Amino acid sequence: MSHRLGVLLLNLGGPERLEDVRPFLYNLFADPEIIRLPLPWLQKPLAWFIATMRHRRSRENYRQIGGGSPIRHITEEQANALAQQLYQTGHPAQVYIGMRYWHPFTEEAIAQIERDGVEKLVILPLYPQYSISTSGSSLRLLERLRQTGTYLAQIEHTVIPYWYQRPGYIGAMVDLIRQTLYGLPAPDRVHLLFSAHGVPRSYVDKDGDPYQEQIEICVELIVKALDCPNAHTLTYQSRVGPVEWLQPYTEDVIPELGAQGVRDLLVIPISFVSEHIETLQEIDMEYRELAHQSGIIHFHRVPALNTHPRFIQDLAAAVVEANTASSVPLNQVINLQKPVKIYPQERWQWGLTPAAEVWNGRLAMVGFMALLMEMVTGWGPLHLVGLM
Repeated sequence: MSHRLGVLLLNLGGPERLEDVRPFLYNLFADPEIIRLPLPWLQKPLAWFIATMRHRRSRENYRQIGGGSPIRHITEEQANALAQQLYQTGHPAQVYIGMRYWHPFTEEAIAQIERDGVEKLVILPLYPQYSISTSGSSLRLLERLRQTGTYLAQIEHTVIPYWYQRPGYIGAMVDLIRQTLYGLPAPDRVHLLFSAHGVPRSYVDKDGDPYQEQIEICVELIVKALDCPNAHTLTYQSRVGPVEWLQPYTEDVIPELGAQGVRDLLVIPISFVSEHIETLQEIDMEYRELAHQSGIIHFHRVPALNTHPRFIQDLAAAVVEANTASSVPLNQVINLQKPVKIYPQERWQWGLTPAAEVWNGRLAMVGFMALLMEMVTGWGPLHLVGLM
């Protein structure tokens, strides 16, 4: 069956079962865009080593949310809903899914697009706001595939790089906030906490990443459309390591709100369109516990958009507009600055926490590099203590 129009949804992907966690981590760290090494041949051994060291703790994190990431299942539901909406509006299209680090991989999606004989492709990252570390990473992969002469180089394509400002998306977010807020016993006392996924400050200051500006505009549009008197705050979650990330940090603001007397808190995930580990564990578990420790009694969260009808309708409208307007090719969209992967993290703690997990991985990498140095040079701390 030939499909003239195809839509490629881009997302991160995630382990679907506990046994998938280790190979998922390997795929993650085997990507030179995540950890750049001076010697390329070290990439795969290092990825194996880190995945081996980290997978047990990561498995526990996924076990807490049901044994795996729901991101593929939800993305498939979004793809099916989008295809149905496009068909109903007279624009039939085949919708594909391309995940960055787990099945179905982007390469698999392109192969299927070729088998189906797609003639024109609309590329739609499932990230409302553009960042060089999310949409940019997936689009860079597609550009590499195009340059190597895959089917993508043979067909017309256009990219929707961001869509945070679209009225349908804003309206869908307002619908979910209102449904949650006005279902609470005392909605007028609730503080609204918009929590966006963070990125390192240097991305914005040095690399020109538009992410922060788009997040801030997006929140302003939602608050204006929401038109309610509740106080609100924008924060950033999931930071990694000692470098400065976009502030204020969610894990710092929650205790501050508790100290100010806030007792009712509604968290609004602003950069996520489906449930995954950052919403189900970091917000629902880590931040809920932090809120209760900080004196906040009632902790609530707005659900992710998933297949909200208004959201799907707006995605369909964006696809139709992109298909009929002038094409925006990959090489005009991609920010070629150095990408760095974002991981779901929270405040620094000792113990088996996600933050500690990242540092364990980094220390493991240092140890691995030291071991390799000793094996090559015959000198190092292990030789000094007689272990080699």
